[in-house]
Amino acid sequence: MGASLNEIKTRIASTKKTSQITRAMQMVSASKLTKSESSSKKFQVYANKVREIVTHLTATQLSDIASSNTNNDINYNSMLISRPVKKTGYIVITADGGLVGGYNSSILKQTMSILEEDHQSSDEYVMIAIGGTGADFFKARGIDLAYELRNLSDQPSFDEVRKIVNMATTMYQNEVFDELYVCYNHHINSLTSQFRVEKMLPISDLDPEEATSFEQEYIFEPSKEEILAQLLPQYAESLIYGAIVDAKTAEHAAGMTAMKTATDNAANIIDDLTVSYNRARQGAITQEITEIVAGASALE
Repeated sequence: MGASLNEIKTRIASTKKTSQITRAMQMVSASKLTKSESSSKKFQVYANKVREIVTHLTATQLSDIASSNTNNDINYNSMLISRPVKKTGYIVITADGGLVGGYNSSILKQTMSILEEDHQSSDEYVMIAIGGTGADFFKARGIDLAYELRNLSDQPSFDEVRKIVNMATTMYQNEVFDELYVCYNHHINSLTSQFRVEKMLPISDLDPEEATSFEQEYIFEPSKEEILAQLLPQYAESLIYGAIVDAKTAEHAAGMTAMKTATDNAANIIDDLTVSYNRARQGAITQEITEIVAGASALE
């Protein structure tokens, strides 16, 4: 019985130490989440302004493309026009490690379902992985990666992802693939995230009816087409970067939730072990009393 009591005490002590670690990790994730939510809100202000400018500049082209009434005198930007799809590009955003609950598994499982349903072979798509978990997952299944990016910081700057973002838009312009999707978990709140597949290229989320009208039209130098040739890739890059920031926010929320669950589970285990310890101790005391009484009776 003594050995059993010591064993239970050891388990209680080790579980308490584990709960201290998970509680600390929960607090760290909560701090990261707060910063990520702030960064995401600030970026959204920038993204909305860029969208407003791009929509205004492309209003005429968007209207023509929507009505299939293209004008030969206008140089329509390739990022606005859908072309026959021979290959599809996917950017899959996951975490670099675990301890984030079902965050990674949700993304990878649903991404694989998309690949299996929409494609007959791996020759029909190009994969780009952001995050070590996703990169290792696809490599283990024999899926070649055009590019992978690991070890992003907790609050990624655009400079960190510039190479992969620029490469994605360049590959589209060079017709390596004919459309680009980003697969990631969208942050809703600290308890909830939602898997999303967003089409980034060609740019199809602009509505000409949203174009801002001005009393006096802009004077362009150089031409509007040349400005759009520079601005549209930047807009596409901002969309991809926004998805990365959103995914990082969801990752921190998942990490916080997972560590809170682990801490709560540890507390429940400690409570159960404490009850077991008290019962075992009570049994040991009862047995000792019984032995003393029996010994005293034998001496009478």
